[in-house]
Amino acid sequence: MTASPSPSPSVLDLAPVIPVVVVEDLVDAVPLARALAAGGLPAIEVTLRTPVALDAIRAIADGVPDAVVGVGTVISPGQVSDALAAGARFLVSPGWTDVLLESMRASGMPFLPGVSTTSEVVALLERGVREMKFFPAEAAGGAAYLKALAGPLPQARFCPTGGVGPVNAPEYLALPNVACVGGSWMLPADAIASHDWDRVEALARQAAELGSGLGSAQV
Repeated sequence: MTASPSPSPSVLDLAPVIPVVVVEDLVDAVPLARALAAGGLPAIEVTLRTPVALDAIRAIADGVPDAVVGVGTVISPGQVSDALAAGARFLVSPGWTDVLLESMRASGMPFLPGVSTTSEVVALLERGVREMKFFPAEAAGGAAYLKALAGPLPQARFCPTGGVGPVNAPEYLALPNVACVGGSWMLPADAIASHDWDRVEALARQAAELGSGLGSAQV
């Protein structure tokens, strides 16, 4: 089964880290996104784990022009449609099926289907998809696993997410098949609760510096 590759340019090239954001209170969405973008992390994945997630995506899309807001935890075609209607600009799933994959492709948005095994990577390559989320990264073998994949499957590019933080992110980013990582360490709960957006911006800036020298793109 052969299909065209996922849309380009790639969201993987916007920044070395994609913040994975769980918005509990809608009032936090815009200032949080502004802080992340100001810190050098414009690609923001808002996960569909709370009732306000889609409204948060709308608010960020409308109110933070410097941000490229995407939607995470996409597991159904209906969620793809909802994300598109809310103004999302990329899609991230923890895994994939052919039905979900074709729905994401049909949306016209860049997408990152999730994989955790070699067979899943090969299956996506067979379907023309070269850019993937590696999840849950640490539990699925970590940087050592991705390093092992680089030899036989150099055409695959990954965004590892799950257990990635400031200590091990450089190990992932040093790999030739890793374009960026996903994580939430720049969003400590106490900073969000106290609306300390300056601290979030500072942590985002530190995260952006992990990938100094990497290229950037516009979606």
